[in-house]
Amino acid sequence: MTGQRRYRGLAARFFLAQLLVVVVSILAAVAVASLAGPPLFHEHLEQAGAGHDATQMLHVEQAYRDTNFWTLGVALATALVCCLVLTWYVARRIQNPIHALTQAATAMARGKYDTRVPAMGAGTEVEDLAASFNTMAERLERTEGTRRRMLSDLAHEMRTPISVLTVYLEALQDGVSRWGEATGELMDEQLARLTRLVEDIHDVSRAEEGRIELDRTIESAGELLQAAAEAHRDTYAAKGVALILNSSQDIATVEVDRQRMGQVLGNLLTNALRHTPARGQVTLDARQSAGGITLSVSDTGEGILPEHLPHIFERFYRGDAARDRDHGGSGVGLAISRALVQAHGGSLTASSAGSDAGATFTVHLPARGDGNHSTTS
Repeated sequence: MTGQRRYRGLAARFFLAQLLVVVVSILAAVAVASLAGPPLFHEHLEQAGAGHDATQMLHVEQAYRDTNFWTLGVALATALVCCLVLTWYVARRIQNPIHALTQAATAMARGKYDTRVPAMGAGTEVEDLAASFNTMAERLERTEGTRRRMLSDLAHEMRTPISVLTVYLEALQDGVSRWGEATGELMDEQLARLTRLVEDIHDVSRAEEGRIELDRTIESAGELLQAAAEAHRDTYAAKGVALILNSSQDIATVEVDRQRMGQVLGNLLTNALRHTPARGQVTLDARQSAGGITLSVSDTGEGILPEHLPHIFERFYRGDAARDRDHGGSGVGLAISRALVQAHGGSLTASSAGSDAGATFTVHLPARGDGNHSTTS
């Protein structure tokens, strides 16, 4: 079976194809030399005045044929050998990198996502293929790492409320504890936490897969920010964090799902409040930008380290302050927000100068309308 695969391999077929080309070329050269050579030589002899003696003419032509046969035969045989050696070398140069790519792909299929293909010097096309393979492998490795981390964190998030519910249920069954208002509130709280976690996971999965239906209406960007600020003003005041709104009512409009965009801004404001200490400041801003509207939420809080910025929108990522479990939350709010903004055809980015330097989350949305507020359904 292995022999058949090698015979049918690209290198073997390339070698056979080159051999066929060489053989056909040799046969064509022999045919041309045999058919066209003697008449041309005979014509040149007559023009030189050597055609009067038939015996001499025959001897000269026979000498030409013999010389031509041996010279052409040796030259073509030498060319055939050189061509076969060169073809074998080129075929091996092609086969080795493809074999390396095949082995790497096989390793990837077995779950070895850290597999990489080194530079092989086999030409631009093969090098581009190897680079693309390495990029794919890197993304798969990162995705697999995120999946494992997500499952681990999800198990941790669910373990606490399930443990609490289990302990209280066993206590009730054993008669150690009696049902009361405090017990009911605690169990309701843990059940709500589990329900919120399930709903968040469901929302982010639907959003990332493009399965969320948006009820788009024409909304004023300024009014969206004002509504979000009013909904969180009491919470901010309770912690002693200033909430500042910089926008005007006449700013251009956007076509969005008001509830979903309110969810995005709510997540960003909750995240900013969570990581901004008392006497800090969070600023909401709306402004015109190239091709659309930019909404931003800036805080003066803990900030984000540069190495964590590319990952903060991943589900359950907790490498930085923006995903600290001890601060509460299910760990998917930013992932949901980005997925919802992308569903609107926009983008959500984050920036920070580093630790204790605050952070800014920027939503870019395409502009709609002419600046006048109107509602459609």
